[in-house]
Amino acid sequence: MKRDRPRNGLVACALLAGTCIAAASIASVNATFSGDVARGQALYKGCEGCHSINDNDIGPRHRGVVGRRAGSVEDYAYSAALKSSGLIWDEATLDRWLTNPSALVPGTKMFFKIDDPQSRADIIAYLKEQK
Repeated sequence: MKRDRPRNGLVACALLAGTCIAAASIASVNATFSGDVARGQALYKGCEGCHSINDNDIGPRHRGVVGRRAGSVEDYAYSAALKSSGLIWDEATLDRWLTNPSALVPGTKMFFKIDDPQSRADIIAYLKEQK
């Protein structure tokens, strides 16, 4: 394996055996954490079909989600999979979750995905403000 110098905290790698492993997804995670709070607030309106900042609904409330252990809001009925996941909702975990919840936690109730990395970053930036 050949390693180049770190770029933005990443090590670019290429396998000499002809197989290429792209670090693009890792790079996009690191790059996305400069989200726009105002745009995130506007995008969060799309989450309100299931979630609220202050109240449990189909999904759990989001106030204080950043830094919270997954499945820990006492008055919400989480899936067993999420309750036992051991996840802590930080920027990287939220980005992975919003990319594909079922891939991160098989058996979760959440199915909604956000494909655009910048939209995920903006929503995460907004959620970080909701302490």
